[in-house]
Amino acid sequence: MRYEQIELDVANHFSECQRSFFRPFAKALHKRGRTNAASYLDNRCLAYIDMKLTSALLLAIGAAHSASAHYIWTTLITDSTTSTAAVRQPQNNSPVTDVTSSDITCNVNPSSASETVDVPAGSTVGFQLDNTVYHQGPAAIYLGQAPGSAAEWDGSGANWFKIAEWGATFDPFTFTDYGASQLTTTIPSDVPAGEYLVRIEQIGLHVPDAPQWYISCAQINVTGGGSANPSKVSIPGYVSPDDPGLTVDIYDPVPTAYTVPGPAVFTG
Repeated sequence: MRYEQIELDVANHFSECQRSFFRPFAKALHKRGRTNAASYLDNRCLAYIDMKLTSALLLAIGAAHSASAHYIWTTLITDSTTSTAAVRQPQNNSPVTDVTSSDITCNVNPSSASETVDVPAGSTVGFQLDNTVYHQGPAAIYLGQAPGSAAEWDGSGANWFKIAEWGATFDPFTFTDYGASQLTTTIPSDVPAGEYLVRIEQIGLHVPDAPQWYISCAQINVTGGGSANPSKVSIPGYVSPDDPGLTVDIYDPVPTAYTVPGPAVFTG
């Protein structure tokens, strides 16, 4: 079996198949012994093939796409401004893979942010990518209430609550954040004023039992607001490694229900 030729053909034609899952296509090619993937993909690109990919072929195809398939949340978005300076920029676009590590808070050794942006309670906050969401999986935005200055806080402690999430739809099965270049939400109007870290995560579930987190944190100062006291969690600690939303195989069988990992969304 010429895996190298399959890898090349899939890489050349993958852009035409972005809205579908490439792993089942590759499994079908493997089963049929095809080395000319191009014509087969052109004809079958929109079909789901209910088979699991062998790990060897997954590694071959994954290597071809590893650089283009990763992404960084580089830019804070509010109603009044966009800012890269307020974001603690990740060192590279590699995902975090250990949900129990402190890296899950704001990524691996991110750079310091040089500003904290004022954001009124009840207004928009979110992040923009340097790419588009390339891996199927959920997303969420959290606020972490800093005990003092957001710039001096490392994100530790039970100070975090979720204010938005993007889950799955089922006809056909897909995640609602897939293909997005930015994700935004509204800060609940009764969130207390003060400095916060706003954290975004998108979890790639394209490899069963091996979730990948794409994370960034930014520094904001919530103005206005109220006296709400949402239930808070620690990050890490907010999700168990064996959470069904992390261990699910999204290819075989295709899920008919899905719950985004983490606490419930606080809406005010």
